[in-house]
Amino acid sequence: MNSQAAAYRQDQAFFLRLAIAVSVFVVFAFAQWALRGYANYATAPIAVHVHGITMLAWLGLFIAQNYLATSGNMALHRKLGWTGVALAAFMLFIGTYITLEAVAMHRVPPLFTNAYFLMLGPVHLVWFAILLGVAIALRRKTEWHRRLMLAATVTVMEPAFGRLILPPVLMSAAGPWVEGLLQAALLGVVMVHDRRIRGAVHPALWWGVAAIFASVLSVELLSRTAPVIAWAQALSAGS
Repeated sequence: MNSQAAAYRQDQAFFLRLAIAVSVFVVFAFAQWALRGYANYATAPIAVHVHGITMLAWLGLFIAQNYLATSGNMALHRKLGWTGVALAAFMLFIGTYITLEAVAMHRVPPLFTNAYFLMLGPVHLVWFAILLGVAIALRRKTEWHRRLMLAATVTVMEPAFGRLILPPVLMSAAGPWVEGLLQAALLGVVMVHDRRIRGAVHPALWWGVAAIFASVLSVELLSRTAPVIAWAQALSAGS
């Protein structure tokens, strides 16, 4: 019983440290992108800043929720959880909105076609929502819940990983898959932890890896369909 309790505490502490590390990583990825001269956030539309603040709020909530779970304050953890649901819904809205606006205002990075960019953010957000929904449904199963919440967050970290890849790699056909491998590698860190603490990899992590590569494949396939291409052309033409 004592060994189980010790393993549980180790699990809690590990996920809190990982939540902090993930948040620092995302902030660093966007900061270095600007410092390298690839973006000027000061000239970005207001909606982009709202999107950025929303994502930072999600990371802050992600850390807070892991801290509350570690400290044993489950009552506040549950209350904040429903705030997280509302925040996630707004993430879906604002993420989709700025994608549509980027295509319409001709602000799509030259790395992407309009059709590909049109699918990139929204599709990852859909997979984020799917993992989040399952995590909420399994919220009474702690090991499932915390791993699925992490997997959901990693799914929408694609822009951060993309900003750490040199543009020539990102522009190649392999670029999105390299990003997917980096995202999966983050879940791989948890797999190593699971083997050490639990003796086996928790299946929720494999669900997360599957969602990551399903999102990459979904974007690739959808962006080549005639309806999406036509939609992107219509948005770009202002119709």
